[in-house]
Amino acid sequence: MVNHEVKSLAPGLYFVATPIGTARDITLRALDILASADVIAAEDTRSLKRLMEIHGVPLGDRPVLAYHDHNGDRMRPRLMAYLSDGKSVAYASEAGTPLIADPGFDLGRLARVEGYAVTAAPGPSAVIDALTIAGLPTDRFLFAGFLPNAKNARRNAMIELVDIPATLVFYESPKRISQMLADAAELFGGNREAALCRELTKKFEECLTGTLSELAQHVSERTLKGEIVVLIARNTTDEGDVDIEAMLKSALETMSVRDASEAVAQASGEKKRNIYQMALKLQKDSKT
Repeated sequence: MVNHEVKSLAPGLYFVATPIGTARDITLRALDILASADVIAAEDTRSLKRLMEIHGVPLGDRPVLAYHDHNGDRMRPRLMAYLSDGKSVAYASEAGTPLIADPGFDLGRLARVEGYAVTAAPGPSAVIDALTIAGLPTDRFLFAGFLPNAKNARRNAMIELVDIPATLVFYESPKRISQMLADAAELFGGNREAALCRELTKKFEECLTGTLSELAQHVSERTLKGEIVVLIARNTTDEGDVDIEAMLKSALETMSVRDASEAVAQASGEKKRNIYQMALKLQKDSKT
């Protein structure tokens, strides 16, 4: 345990990254800020208080306020009032780096618009951890966050990403991971390299690698638990192994022929006219 000397912090908003699993992954600077801030806001106040207790950071009589997706509209004015009074406010996400799939975005943007200093104490991030251990290219990547829950919306979101020349990174829940991988194998191509990382930095950390078809089959045969990160490698073939017909069928479920053709043409690199003709045929066949 380290005793953290309380030092005066300049007024402003401080984003504090917290561990995604192992409590010792927090940085010394993050602990110093938590020890010194006039006001503390947290996505989950109970987990933050526990983290501070583990590291011997005294709370004293300082206010600890919950700030999350469900109360952000009500809490932002209150936090802005503290900043207006010249206070230092530290905001900590429940796990990981604030603003990465986290409710802190609106808070940070408002503070900056109002002219207050915004500072970050960087640290753990499941995105970076997964990229580090998965063995897929890291020179260029796209963090796509959580896909939509609804099947059609999820598949349409995937279609837009099929031909992005970068490693794709997603967050996914254990309840949806099997269907997500099945859709990905169909739309991105079953031979596309991928990785599934779960419970990063925790006792049961696991990193599964293989093709999308292999991972989809593996996951369909077991029940996964914990936080999951899915990575999909960029398409490295000239012609690709993308099933354009499958992409079109999915797009036509929620889009017009014209819009579906445009989306699939953009994603696949094929000529829009050819895609449009294919879409017309699929639409005709579906009515016969």
